[in-house]
Amino acid sequence: MSAVPILYSFRRCPYAMRARLALAISGTSVELREIVLRAKPAEMLMASPKGTVPVLLPGDGSVIDQSLDIMRWALRRNDPEAWRAGDDAALIADCDDRFKHHLDRYKYPDRHGADPLEHRAAARDWLTGLEHRLAGRENLCGATRTLADMAIMPFVRQFGAVDPGWFAAQPLPAVHAWLDRHLTSALFATVMLRVAPWQTGDPVLRWP
Repeated sequence: MSAVPILYSFRRCPYAMRARLALAISGTSVELREIVLRAKPAEMLMASPKGTVPVLLPGDGSVIDQSLDIMRWALRRNDPEAWRAGDDAALIADCDDRFKHHLDRYKYPDRHGADPLEHRAAARDWLTGLEHRLAGRENLCGATRTLADMAIMPFVRQFGAVDPGWFAAQPLPAVHAWLDRHLTSALFATVMLRVAPWQTGDPVLRWP
C-alpha cells in the first residue's frame, strides 16, 4: 500500500476537477496519474471497474471513486477555509441531476439524439436559480467559497465553454462574476496544471 494517496484524474473532466479543488485546498498531497480516456490504465480499472474519473486510492486499501466522496474525504482531513459549512447537498444533487442532464444534451446532442437549443434553454433556466441565489452575496452559501461553489463551478464552466459568446450575452451578471472569480483564482490555476498522461513505470508525480 502506498503512503501517498494515488489520484487517477483527467484534467478537463468536471468531476475530477472538483475533486482536485478539494484535495488542493485541504493540502492533501497525492500521486497524480493523468489518464487518457480512450486508453484507461489497467491499474485504474482494477481498482474501479466502472472506469470513470476521479479515482482516489487513499493508501489504506480502500477505493473512493465518487467525486463528492473524494471532496468530503479531503475536507475531513483538513478544511482550512471551512468549505464543509457550505455543503449544500440538495443544491449539488440538483446540479448533478437536472443541470448535468441538460448540459450533456446541449454539448453532445448527437450522442443523445437531443435538440441542443432546447436543452441549452433549460440549463440557462437552471442557472437563473443560481443568479437569484447569488444576489447580494459573492458565493452560493455566503461571502466565501465553500464546497457547493467548488462542486458546481466546473459544470457551469463547461456549459459556458460550449458557446462562450452566447453565454456571455445572457442576463446572468452574478453568475458570470462568480464564475470569473473562481476561474481566475490561484486555486483554479493549481488544479488545472497540465501534465503528461501517466503510464505504468513512470516516476511518481507528487501534486500539488
